[in-house]
Amino acid sequence: MSNEKHVLGLSGGKDSAALAIYMRQNHPELDIDYFFTDTGKELPEVYEYLGKLEGFLGKPILRLNPNRDFDYWLKQYNNFLPSAQTRWCTRQMKLKPFEDWVKPMLKEGKIIHSYVAIRSDEPYREGYNATQEKLKIHLPFREDGIDKPAVAEILENSGLGWPTYYEWRSRSGCTFCFYQQKIEWVGLLERHPEAFQEAMSYEKNSLDHGSPFTWTEGEPLTELMKPERIEQIKADHEKRVARIQSRKAINPLRPEKETIDIDDVYGQAKYCVTCHK
Repeated sequence: MSNEKHVLGLSGGKDSAALAIYMRQNHPELDIDYFFTDTGKELPEVYEYLGKLEGFLGKPILRLNPNRDFDYWLKQYNNFLPSAQTRWCTRQMKLKPFEDWVKPMLKEGKIIHSYVAIRSDEPYREGYNATQEKLKIHLPFREDGIDKPAVAEILENSGLGWPTYYEWRSRSGCTFCFYQQKIEWVGLLERHPEAFQEAMSYEKNSLDHGSPFTWTEGEPLTELMKPERIEQIKADHEKRVARIQSRKAINPLRPEKETIDIDDVYGQAKYCVTCHK
């Protein structure tokens, strides 16, 4: 048996999906195991897209599940919500399951090659920092000069296209991810009201226990969901989109209006590489 193993983590997002397609098409000699770390709080569109991706890849995507759920870890962290300052959700529900999965293989002496979808146009992003000598991190997109437009081309040419949640959200991850813009919270409320209600109950419980954090900075969801506030958020978003559209040069090869995603509108926001790639 080979002493090397190749793995590629999928988040349900466009970049990791494009990398899986890219590796299958350009490196068919590699027997890659694809995995998805499932927190149980993902968007339903994520699961739908993973199913389509499995069909394209011709092999199952392994689901890695945390030993403990979100409710357990919330209690361990004194009922304080995860935040950009304390990303315990990523650490306990994304990174730890991966580490637990590869640990026995590393102990056996295997060399693990992990492929991460950091693009060439985002040099400031860092992938998973491996502490094990035999866990090798590879960044094929950065090495091969694959940027955001190239990722879009890979997805379109494959026939899979983009995950449908990109119509209203900028990236994958948990339904209540704190990196969302306010317009994305509005999108969650309108498309998945039950998930929004769950996020609101977590927020109320956290605030009742003295947490200084709300899901969206400076505004609890009880205020954000008010009709007049939703109208204000949507109006601000439309103005931002109009400004971006007015500045975009028309591509003669693609004269139809190109999709403007959340990052185009609000700038390249911070996000978690592990969850959102």
